[in-house]
Amino acid sequence: MNHIVTVQEAVTAFEPWMEPTAAELDAIELEMPAILADVDLIDAQIIVLDRTPSELDVRRIRRARRRVLAARRALANASAPFLPGVGA
Repeated sequence: MNHIVTVQEAVTAFEPWMEPTAAELDAIELEMPAILADVDLIDAQIIVLDRTPSELDVRRIRRARRRVLAARRALANASAPFLPGVGA
């Protein structure tokens, strides 16, 4: 007779390499405004999935798109390397 058992070690295994590094956490923190702006845009789009968007819905989506673009622009400018003699 064969017994069916779970492999507890494989299910609850913990390896130090499974955790995010400090650099990865810093990158997530840097990208958080863009992530939250994307979430707001998706929320605004979900609201109008099952109905015709009202003028308020259209404005909400437009503002959310602008926030996404602004957050992505800020992220791109913040992560751009400094080049001496280029730009300001």
